[in-house]
Amino acid sequence: MKLVVGLGNPGRKYEATRHNAGFWWIERLARAVHGEFRHEARFHGDVAKVATPGGELWLLKPATFMNQSGRAVAALAGFYKLAPGQLLIVHDELDLPPGTVRLKKGGGTGGHNGLNDIAAQLGTKDFWRLRIGIGHPRNQTATEQEVLDYVLHKPGAVDHAAIDDAISRGLEVWPLIAEDKLEAAMLRLHTKPEKS
Repeated sequence: MKLVVGLGNPGRKYEATRHNAGFWWIERLARAVHGEFRHEARFHGDVAKVATPGGELWLLKPATFMNQSGRAVAALAGFYKLAPGQLLIVHDELDLPPGTVRLKKGGGTGGHNGLNDIAAQLGTKDFWRLRIGIGHPRNQTATEQEVLDYVLHKPGAVDHAAIDDAISRGLEVWPLIAEDKLEAAMLRLHTKPEKS
């Protein structure tokens, strides 16, 4: 893995909203690996460079709004000649309940505007995603506006705690992801722990 991107919307207005779960995750990763974000205009976002045993790792928080996330991802990936398979995109996921976190490569975007733009800019959907469940508003028949209102609002205390737990579990498997042990990371994330 050479580039990890946390998705969200810039600005204080959005920082506590469900749509910024990707930002929350990558900010915690940066603290864990001693990465310091700096704004890089050429990459349309905040970037941290971290030395790892496997070489340089780039962390990116796009400074564009969610639906233009691909500009930042394509700029950095293009500059450093990174293959799509070397990218991990961390994002909020409506189709997973709060407290759930899943890892996958490729596949559909589930209508996620950030993923749609990244796929369009890269010309492929064949990149890794760490999906942080935020749940869905009320039911699966919610209107587009209801969904938008939901992702752009703060989660309640119970959901926030569940999302925070999912972020923690996603961070626990980061060492496996960093070592390209993606199958092992998926197994750990996707296997329910036995109740003692």
